[in-house]
Amino acid sequence: MTERNSTAAYGALKTRFSRLSALGGAQAVLHWDRATMMPEGGARARAEQQATLSLIAHETLTAPEVTDLLASADETASTLGEWDRANLAEMRRVHAHATATPSDLVTRLSHQKSATEMIWRKARATNDYASLAPALDTLLSLVREQAAAKAAAFGLDPYDALLDGYDPNRRAAEIDKLFAELEGFLPGLLSEVMEKQAREPGALAVTGPFPIALQEKLGREVMGILGFDFAHGRLDVSHHPFTGGVPDDSRITTRYDEGDFTESLMAVIHETGHSLYERGLPDEWRTQPVGRSRGMTIHESQSLLFEMQAGRSAHFIGWLAPRLKAAFGGEGAAWSPENLLRHYRKVGPSLIRVQADEVTYPLHVILRYRLERAMIAGELSAADLPAAWNEGMKTLLGVTPPDDASGCMQDIHWPSGSFGYFPTYTLGALAAAQLFAAAKTARPGLEEALGQGDFSPLVQWVRENVHGRGSRLTPDEIIVSATSAPLGTAAFRRHIEARYLSR
Repeated sequence: MTERNSTAAYGALKTRFSRLSALGGAQAVLHWDRATMMPEGGARARAEQQATLSLIAHETLTAPEVTDLLASADETASTLGEWDRANLAEMRRVHAHATATPSDLVTRLSHQKSATEMIWRKARATNDYASLAPALDTLLSLVREQAAAKAAAFGLDPYDALLDGYDPNRRAAEIDKLFAELEGFLPGLLSEVMEKQAREPGALAVTGPFPIALQEKLGREVMGILGFDFAHGRLDVSHHPFTGGVPDDSRITTRYDEGDFTESLMAVIHETGHSLYERGLPDEWRTQPVGRSRGMTIHESQSLLFEMQAGRSAHFIGWLAPRLKAAFGGEGAAWSPENLLRHYRKVGPSLIRVQADEVTYPLHVILRYRLERAMIAGELSAADLPAAWNEGMKTLLGVTPPDDASGCMQDIHWPSGSFGYFPTYTLGALAAAQLFAAAKTARPGLEEALGQGDFSPLVQWVRENVHGRGSRLTPDEIIVSATSAPLGTAAFRRHIEARYLSR
């Protein structure tokens, strides 16, 4: 084939992937609408819409001519620029994942994910796991089928094949090593932190109610401080906080409790971190695979960088405290920065992952990681999940859920078919600690800027070192490039010791 034809082949691939990007964006907005505004009666029609779009996207990506176009484009790959070569490599990776899954399985999975998620919403609200278990079991069998197909195509363990879709090139063996290190020092650190906090003055109660309208107004103000552009996004309510939409139309959700403003505000900061990442991706490559976010470990590192590392820093809470006091008409010492910091840094075992402190949070994730590996391996059924969950919570955190709503039904991930996702939360926390340490070194005065409500030094640094890289590098290459070290537990441990045990 001539060089001209090879160049044309790559151009045809770029056009095809641009169309796939538009299809994916439409699916993302439909998903956001289903979670926030869609009436219950629209579930069947929405499931059909999403299944049809999934099938169209899958057929567009796996059409026989795509294999030919990739082979032709490969012939002149060496003449392409760095970004184009990386884009072609990402095209091959995405194509390989797609062709490993049969079209009929794509449709069945899409339908079952939609159905199971809708059942989960009702079951969680009424603490009725029995109504969810059959649908979850059906979905799990389909996910196992997909895992087996990908495992055969890639020569991987089934769980690794699923994990690769969320965190490219990551393997369970590496996660096992990192999680073993965490389990080696976290219980001891947890005891030390709790003993230290028990010797210190307890946090004064910050009493409500905290009207939802005021919480939303404050959340919007903080989003603006972080750099969220409301001309390209919005804030809404859902059962489970998430960030959806597309880079130019970012959809953030949170949930509110009139008795406690802390959860919704930190959820807003967390999701804004995700949104800033999407908005910061290289604009000229936004419709191409190389211009996408680089997997969920990097994505979670961005949300946790803003929520945990910066958002719970003494500097930022010092800026935030008077604004909280003014927003809710608070009075007295309970609204002081020192007392609010005690609230945001209270450490101890808890039932709910999204409410957990950063010391115990990895233990929540380790539990989910072990359970979903067992489910994918066929060693744990949906019917046996509640008992296994409760046993794991007692072993790892010393608490037992009083019901399944606060136990194995608390997360949306498994009912929506997301197996292989959970470990990226803690991998992201490890990466966030490394990235924040590197950012502070590279930008002297960054913490003082946070104390002035100025996130621009931090945002500019991650724009340059993370966001702007898109998917040109692997997740580990991004971390090494930004922090001069591979992903590990050392920075996270230093962060926990400095924040909770110093002085």
